[in-house]
Amino acid sequence: MSIDTTPLSGTPRTTLRRHHERGMTDRADLYAVLDAGLICHLGVLADGAPFVLPTAYGRDGDTLYLHGSSANGAFGAADGQRVCVTVTHMDGLVCARAVFSHSVNYRSAVVFGAAAIVRDDDERWHALEVITDHLIPGRWAAARQPTKKEMAATAVLSLPLTEASVKIRTGMPKDEPEDYGLDVWAGVLPAAVTFGEPEPDPLLRAGVEMPAHIRNYRN
Repeated sequence: MSIDTTPLSGTPRTTLRRHHERGMTDRADLYAVLDAGLICHLGVLADGAPFVLPTAYGRDGDTLYLHGSSANGAFGAADGQRVCVTVTHMDGLVCARAVFSHSVNYRSAVVFGAAAIVRDDDERWHALEVITDHLIPGRWAAARQPTKKEMAATAVLSLPLTEASVKIRTGMPKDEPEDYGLDVWAGVLPAAVTFGEPEPDPLLRAGVEMPAHIRNYRN
């Protein structure tokens, strides 16, 4: 696993045009946003039309792996093409005194680069393990491994984390000075992704106990 410790470098595509104070240049911030997410959106041009595909992913060092169906033409069209991948967390709705000043507290990462279909069998196997354990840590070792037929039905894209932008907003609304005297409630409605109690499959074989990686998921 290769880790790049250099700061995120600015390029024309990653340079922020507004709210420069929200931009992060520490590569650790990029890793944190990616590692905290579960679904990314892949933007790709296929047959002359833009597609944005939601998909599972996982990170190994400075490589992002994306999972898709080998029958998905738009996913396969990303091979060798420059693509855009985004991950966004909404942390709260920011209620201001003026409509114009309303906002959202968020963490976002946008990654640009040339994607490649992973064809090496060992790397594909490793990539699927990375993606599976990113979604549910410990699940790869606990579940049945893929068959050759299942592997053939699965496509994996790799994308280097060379060019990326990270933007984060936190805190209270930023109203105009003259609006602070208005009789309008202002503040933040926090938001978070939570998981409920695990629900066993009704067809679960008797005697199969809930494993720790499910019982303690994201605790």
